[in-house]
Amino acid sequence: MLIEIKGVQFVNKGAELMLYAILEQLKIHLPDAEVCLAHNVNSPYSERSAIGAFQKVNLRKNVFDFSFLFSFLPIKTRHYFKHRFGIVTELDVDVVLDASGFSYGDQWSDVVLQQVANEITRFKKANKKYIFMPQSLGPFTRDKNKRYAHQAFSNASLVFAREKPSLEHIKQFDSENTNLFMAPDFTNLVCPLADGKFLKYKNHLIVIPNSKMLSSKNKDIDWKTNYVEVIKTLIEKALSLGEQVVILNHSGKDDGPLCKAIQNELSVPCDIVEPVTALEVKAVIGNAKAVVSSRFHGCVSALSQGVPCIATGWSHKYLELFKEYNSEHLLLDSKSSNTLLFELLNAALNPEPQWLESLNYNATDYKKQSQDMWGKVIATIKSN
Repeated sequence: MLIEIKGVQFVNKGAELMLYAILEQLKIHLPDAEVCLAHNVNSPYSERSAIGAFQKVNLRKNVFDFSFLFSFLPIKTRHYFKHRFGIVTELDVDVVLDASGFSYGDQWSDVVLQQVANEITRFKKANKKYIFMPQSLGPFTRDKNKRYAHQAFSNASLVFAREKPSLEHIKQFDSENTNLFMAPDFTNLVCPLADGKFLKYKNHLIVIPNSKMLSSKNKDIDWKTNYVEVIKTLIEKALSLGEQVVILNHSGKDDGPLCKAIQNELSVPCDIVEPVTALEVKAVIGNAKAVVSSRFHGCVSALSQGVPCIATGWSHKYLELFKEYNSEHLLLDSKSSNTLLFELLNAALNPEPQWLESLNYNATDYKKQSQDMWGKVIATIKSN
């Protein structure tokens, strides 16, 4: 069985963590399964081959999709390319696990969903499985996006919405869809141990910037003008309280310049740490005293390990995540006063015991839900 893991990469550590989370569960439940990854700029050959993945070739460009041409290749030729060069095509794939995170909705091009919808249709005709792993979905308001969304989600083997708004966005197409479920972010099951070189950051305040806070995708224009100042204010206050602070680069080249810009604004510069792997990132976060994160999976990695987390978000998925963990009071507004910033910082650094107990209870509960989700995924893959 060949399983394609879609939507993951090695630069954005959230996407990489989803990859490791999937590999971990496949090793447990489907140890004989093979995996493949498509090439992209953030998923180089060396990284893909290091995890033993076959290299999937796509024949797509914008609205043009020539994947059907692979059907003209003799089976012996495909087998030759697979076992001699490690190259596979869509025809070789039996199951797709789509872990795109947040790639389908009005914020993205219609072409992306069009390609996925057509691929899912081909998979269904071939009695293959296409599964949307827990992710944020929608909204879908443009005519083309609605049409392709309906085609994609109604034909998928399983669709897991990560939160209620996403679930409702899919229900609009088929309220009776028996393959639609809600499940939390599944990286909560990954529990890495901290490497020795990062143990010096134990009990630090970890600050995780996100360049998307300054991008056109963030519709809150106030964040574009005051984001760096807000993060600087929180760090300076923490330092004045005697706390140790470190800036964590969660997405490599995407966030590197922003991390440096924040560091340069500080009266007393703090370290910038850049772990190589997503597992190292999560381990560093797990040992933190508290976290200030603008990266979604930075928030997940904190909350799912019982670490208080302040968040600045640019989409609905942040609000829904913090509702799940009873942590809405730690969400920052772009217009927050310094007084409120300091109150939230104190709440994170000195959490109330009752709230901290509820945080850990929710973390355990959502891990159970992730295990239930995997039960459905594995059962679906093994069916027929």
